Amino acid sequence: MIDHVTLHVSNLDRSAAFYEQALAPLGYKRFPGDFDGAAGFGASDPEDASGHLWMFAEGNLVKITEVHIAFAAKDEAMVRAFYDAALLAGGRDNGAPGPRPQYGPKYYGAFVLDPDGNNIEATCYTK
Repeated sequence: MIDHVTLHVSNLDRSAAFYEQALAPLGYKRFPGDFDGAAGFGASDPEDASGHLWMFAEGNLVKITEVHIAFAAKDEAMVRAFYDAALLAGGRDNGAPGPRPQYGPKYYGAFVLDPDGNNIEATCYTK
């Protein structure tokens, strides 16, 4: 299951306004708050893994290489297993498994670059 997708955008305000209007009929709403200059959209709150869309402008919280896809994991052990398997498969480290308090107090994730430079993540929310 996909937890979230992240897009790199050239103009955050313009893109956020577009997606806010375009996704409203699908039940998506923009999350309130700044998120260090990011805009997030979903049908639930940001800590509920349910298929969110995030966008960042250049120089914000994360470096988007090509595409960022985060897969939902059941727990921290599954995040670590993903990370190890991805490295064995030829991926490159882009953030070892661990807490990511900058994304939320319960956020735990690991990041790997695939062979094309796409940022692939596994994440869970700790209890």
